[in-house]
Amino acid sequence: MKQNPFDTLTSEYEAWFVENKVLFQSELLALKQVVPADKKGVEIGIGSGIFAEQLGIRFGIDPSEKMLEYARQRGLEAQKGVAENLPYENDSFDFALFITSMCFIDNPDLAVREAYRILKNEGEIIIASLDKETRFGRFLESEQKNSQFYKHAHFFSVPEVIELLENNKFRVTQTVQTLEDPATQRVENPVEGYGKGSFVVIKGVKEQSGISMLTIF
Repeated sequence: MKQNPFDTLTSEYEAWFVENKVLFQSELLALKQVVPADKKGVEIGIGSGIFAEQLGIRFGIDPSEKMLEYARQRGLEAQKGVAENLPYENDSFDFALFITSMCFIDNPDLAVREAYRILKNEGEIIIASLDKETRFGRFLESEQKNSQFYKHAHFFSVPEVIELLENNKFRVTQTVQTLEDPATQRVENPVEGYGKGSFVVIKGVKEQSGISMLTIF
């Protein structure tokens, strides 16, 4: 992104997960329902590596050198780069993961095409997103200009993410949601679908040319 807040707000980003352990654990539970546990994956927008470490993901890229310092301290193989020009060979990974990073990417279409390129046959793209059509999503948009982190973000609805994937040769196979109440004091168990939870994880499978799309929920 043209203006990256994470270069100057790295410590604040890390502190958020300490101060909001319940939300973090709820998000992790949703991700663990979708992210493969025994395959080679890469996180695009790995940030400080706080999610990758918990999910067993070894590789990642991020445009913020300050965030990458944290990721490397966590023992991750994190490189500086952008989603639209990934520093990986074709057919390198079993899955590619975006965790609330798509909203900061300048060209989401190109980012998804790059993910397609580096994925193996039947590889999976996983996008975790804050759904702008939920109550919390609408609140974030209304307060966006006052947010340190989200001032320049572009939020998506789940149908928009699904369309983005299907337009770039992915077949959407799963959606999981959590944080129906972001003010909760208890870890929420994720449920299938979308429309209620503000944090939604969407999985798509890489399709080969000539294979028809079918969305499954």
